[in-house]
Amino acid sequence: MKYRRVFIGLWGWLLACALQAQTYPQKPVRIIVPYAAGQGTDIASRYLADELSKVVNQAFVIDNRPGAGGNIGTQLAAKSAPDGYTLMVGTNATHAANAYLYANPGFDPQADFEPIVMVGILPLVYVTQPGNPISSIPELTNASQARPERLTVAISTTTCRMAHELYKSRAPAPLFPVDFKGSTQSITALVGGHVDYMVDTVASLRSHITSGQLKALGVTSAKSSRMLPGVKSLAEQGVQGYELVGWTVLFAPKGVPPEVSQVLSAATAKMLARPEVQDKLMQLGIDPQIKSGPELKAFVDAEKDKWGRLIAAAKIQPN
Repeated sequence: MKYRRVFIGLWGWLLACALQAQTYPQKPVRIIVPYAAGQGTDIASRYLADELSKVVNQAFVIDNRPGAGGNIGTQLAAKSAPDGYTLMVGTNATHAANAYLYANPGFDPQADFEPIVMVGILPLVYVTQPGNPISSIPELTNASQARPERLTVAISTTTCRMAHELYKSRAPAPLFPVDFKGSTQSITALVGGHVDYMVDTVASLRSHITSGQLKALGVTSAKSSRMLPGVKSLAEQGVQGYELVGWTVLFAPKGVPPEVSQVLSAATAKMLARPEVQDKLMQLGIDPQIKSGPELKAFVDAEKDKWGRLIAAAKIQPN
């Protein structure tokens, strides 16, 4: 109920701001998804597009433009007219990490885009085998400090690697990272006893946790997540200032009219106020959280700086 009241209150305020812009949208709106059809971001984006269409009585059409880690679609969005009829679903990859992972991504995430509204975050979780005596983050920190670089942690994406780097520096927790090509391979390695720990998205690991096949130690969001009730965050377990999550934000090309941002923010807030929408997003791996305006801009800017520092600390060279 607390989350619903927040969403409803924000929706009312944003809707009042948007009354002057009732003429938008007058035609279908294209949403560029810079990832392949069937991928997690695409599935969530299609659901969001359908729900937004119901709110504003206009079609939102997904346009998949995958390639180069999301850069192809993001380049296209950056060059589109800032009229509100081309938007894109941006992530912590396209609008934070890629500026440091690619020598020339082909766009500037701050100069070329206006963040419109956040839909939610994608928390990660540290897990281990159920028979492991380690059952909390403080215990894992102590164990890794007792055996520096001896305990292994499976990672499969840049986001997983950055979650590890932040934990390693903040705790500190000198775990040794082992790279895998995907979550499935990481899970197989952990279940088979080839690695000691793993960090990956809650969406990838939740079924293994609820079935008892894996044991959750802590989530990487600032606070515990509704997606894994009863599992405390690393910050709540004493790792001060720790927060590393994926996120989903709707962006428009720079120069989009303010009234367009108001309409889209209000529509998203109204959509997220519905419990069934929140439940569906959590099934898709997204913890619904709404931000817009200066708060969202400050968040995106801070995230870009954070990812830059972490990538530099990991000594990852741009492609």
